[in-house]
Amino acid sequence: MPRSALDVTDLRHRYGDREALGGVSFSVPAGELFGLLGPNGGGKTTLFRIVSTLMPPTSGSVRVSGDDVVGRPERVRRHLGVVFQAPALDVRLTVGENLKHQGHLYGLRGQTLAGRIADALGRVGLTDRARDVVQTLSGGLQRRAELAKALLHRPAVLLLDEPTTGLDPGARRDVWRHLAALRDRDGTTIVLTTHLMDEAARCDRVGIIHEGRLVAIGAPHALTGEIGGDVILITAGDPVALAARVRARFGIAGDVLDEHLRIERDRAHEFVPELVEAFPGEIDAVTFGKPTLEDVFMHHTGRRLN
Repeated sequence: MPRSALDVTDLRHRYGDREALGGVSFSVPAGELFGLLGPNGGGKTTLFRIVSTLMPPTSGSVRVSGDDVVGRPERVRRHLGVVFQAPALDVRLTVGENLKHQGHLYGLRGQTLAGRIADALGRVGLTDRARDVVQTLSGGLQRRAELAKALLHRPAVLLLDEPTTGLDPGARRDVWRHLAALRDRDGTTIVLTTHLMDEAARCDRVGIIHEGRLVAIGAPHALTGEIGGDVILITAGDPVALAARVRARFGIAGDVLDEHLRIERDRAHEFVPELVEAFPGEIDAVTFGKPTLEDVFMHHTGRRLN
């Protein structure tokens, strides 16, 4: 088994009377791209702040490359490269100047620093942009500059909070291409938070967090495979009444979500005609397909992600 890059054990945190994290535990092996998927307010940002040593937990522990975030925060910061959701670049400086000042914070100087800057820019495809002022760059290029800045001290773990927020689809794909390269080429462990299903599906493993608890964890294909069969989404005038009638007729329990009835059923293409025939005039529309990570979230929480 690969050594662990991140260990979270029974992590709990409270803001006064509100519980933000309620006993979260998971481990991330070295070289994995791990995603935390969940809605805003679900606990992702609190966990991110604790892992990045910005605040201590109420109880439980977090270790990064074996070092405790509370007991040895200065060593943890050496292991971590962090990209926050809010931009952390000085837009009036060039890309190279931003990286130079970041290097000084880690005690890098002279030829060593120059070499690290060249290496970091090369890793994210920004070698020819070192002299460009940050405010002249597109959002996608700025995000890549943030990645270069986080990689400057060659961290073992790259921590990213909603890394593609505000980017257009092309820039999002660009950032993900570079993240995959960092994992595959350099063996960098990447831990990120996201509320986007397509991004979570790109991860090696996903932890689904809801109301401060980890409700599911695994490879995306394994999580969707646990549901089995197909997912049927029914639009009806009275989905609550229809749910009761479907249960009585077919013995199937469905969930009413946002005025829709959701059913998990094997061989949906055979069942849907039978369903429509059983309740003529009560069903406005029916769609079905293989389970997605959103279906996994709904399966475990009874709610939509967004």
